[in-house]
Amino acid sequence: MKPLIKAVFPVAGLGTRFLPATKAAPKEILPIVDKPIVQYAAEEAIAAGIHQLIFITGKHKRAIEDHFDKAYELESELETKGKHVLLASVRQVLPDHAACIYLRQAEALGLGHAVLMAASVIDDEPFAVILADDVIRATPSVLEQMVDIYNKNRCSVIGVQRVAREETRSYGIVDADPVGNRLYRIKAMVEKPDPKDAPSNLAVVGRYILTPKIFELLRSVSTGAGGEIQLTDGIAALLASEQVLAYEFEGKRYDCGSKLGYLQATVEYALEHPELNSKFRSYLKNLKL
Repeated sequence: MKPLIKAVFPVAGLGTRFLPATKAAPKEILPIVDKPIVQYAAEEAIAAGIHQLIFITGKHKRAIEDHFDKAYELESELETKGKHVLLASVRQVLPDHAACIYLRQAEALGLGHAVLMAASVIDDEPFAVILADDVIRATPSVLEQMVDIYNKNRCSVIGVQRVAREETRSYGIVDADPVGNRLYRIKAMVEKPDPKDAPSNLAVVGRYILTPKIFELLRSVSTGAGGEIQLTDGIAALLASEQVLAYEFEGKRYDCGSKLGYLQATVEYALEHPELNSKFRSYLKNLKL
């Protein structure tokens, strides 16, 4: 199996839960303190050894491309004014060895469809999928943890997290047997089961490492409501021919696709920010509502 150097970022969603803020701007550009959500995802991939970042974009997503592009005028202005710390932060958005590829998803036809769009770029290599909405604070990063699992087992690895039993109806849930520390061999996947029917409380979250076999299966799976192609259906089909592992990662996840999760991430990252932590902590302590 070839080394893992590519990651797919499905970022074509409309972000309706954040309207009107996302009417003209991508939700992935919303900042957590001073860094957009999508940059946290990109940094996680790069920390795991990813060289190629493949963004599946849509209408009104040009700001994502602009963010990762070089900003000559801005850099010149900052350099002229001697703002070297800010200049470094702009230049370090991506390291020089990282390459960005942008593919346009004209219709929102499901996560499986978004991943399938990357097939021509991925070819016959393993790859990661990162859902930027799931911001996960971890050291080492979740994808680094999963790459280690992949390198040892050479098979697809799905990031999972335990959720309250009553929350299973909001997630894809795995039916799996333990095979190691925080590691499970998946037998089946159930999409949003009723709590009483859920085979476990291990929920699939936005981190995947997949073998290229998934593309063949995504082309042949049946579409669901609205003509959408579901990634979980492709992974369920993959189970028939390959081992797929679930890894219960170590780290704290923030669902930044929701307003509450986004606010929680903003507060907790601000409390760790080198410029803001003490002042912000003091502010919160003295806040009277």
